[in-house]
Amino acid sequence: MFVGITNTPRDYAWGSAGEISALLGTEPTGKPEAELWLGAHPGSPSVILDPTLSDGAVDLNEWIQRDAAHVLGEGVEQLPFLLKVLAAGTPLSLQAHPTPEQAAEGFARENAAGIPLTAAHRNYKDASAKPELIVAVSDTFEALCGFRSMADTRASIERLAELDAATAAPTPILFAQWLAFARADSDLRAMFEWLISAAEPVPELVRRVTALAEDDKASEEFALVRTLAGYYAGDPGVLIALMLNHVTLTKGEALFLPAGNIHAYLRGLGIELMASSDNVLRGGLTPKHVDVPELLSVLDFSASPVPYLEPEPVGATARAFRPPVRDFQLIEVTEAASLELHSAAILLCAAGQFVVEGSDHSASLSRGEAIFVSGDERTLTVSGDGQLFVAATQ
Repeated sequence: MFVGITNTPRDYAWGSAGEISALLGTEPTGKPEAELWLGAHPGSPSVILDPTLSDGAVDLNEWIQRDAAHVLGEGVEQLPFLLKVLAAGTPLSLQAHPTPEQAAEGFARENAAGIPLTAAHRNYKDASAKPELIVAVSDTFEALCGFRSMADTRASIERLAELDAATAAPTPILFAQWLAFARADSDLRAMFEWLISAAEPVPELVRRVTALAEDDKASEEFALVRTLAGYYAGDPGVLIALMLNHVTLTKGEALFLPAGNIHAYLRGLGIELMASSDNVLRGGLTPKHVDVPELLSVLDFSASPVPYLEPEPVGATARAFRPPVRDFQLIEVTEAASLELHSAAILLCAAGQFVVEGSDHSASLSRGEAIFVSGDERTLTVSGDGQLFVAATQ
């Protein structure tokens, strides 16, 4: 069964001015357009365009709750993934997501404490992990993702100390402890904990580094500091960002961010696919709740390279982004293709026009349209051309 679905972009403050509607050819909302959710997560379930096809259910979550076996397939109780169109107009918070075990424990703990699901200080909105991938749709997509090596971080700190020493009023004492962490090759966790604690002299160090970056405007080396401080002046995340991999994806490139990876999307438009969860542990660059002990309990402090996710060819006209999790894969189709599915799927047309045929049903998709494919449709024949994204399990 093919069922048309839609949704309204969520208007988080960091969203862009109309990039999602421009991509999909829909009417601008007039508000920040941050994330368009396509899935069954109760936080913003997809709206069903024709409820007569879903026994009167008006959204995907309600339909699945009523008859999961019919909608998803025998033995499947929930849609395991959430597809999003994401548009970052300004930097998102530094954040990480829990493992399945951490999510289940944290959700149960906060429920037992009586914290409402809608409370601003709630960390765990559900009992699921949230690994995710992002594919750049705009010409460039900028992000922070994972810790750099201590050697790379030390080089940045030493360069800042040199800039400070060259000023008329140097403040070497401000850099002494930061340099001590770096030169002794202290572990990344110790340096991170010191910075995020915002204890003295961290606040003054943030101000000094920001001033040095502003004075050194000719250099691109600390452009990130200038950008982040422009939005979050005084936030220790401005310095923590210097510990992280800074990457600019080009259109079509992708990242995979597993549990424990600290990251922040900075600007750009992308297609995001994740496990169906809204669990976010924040670490700065945000006015929202920051729970430092909980964040520290989920972070992976291993230094690692940029976590690019290379696609695999699916025939001659499609490619699949397959992370090392079973819950989801993202297939990008540009021309006629045949796809084998293992479960229910969601299809989104980002450009052009396609006709999709299943075992007993067919649907036409134009730019901006999306459909939910029930679990009994295992082979899809796609014709047309443009850009069609298919979210499914592996």
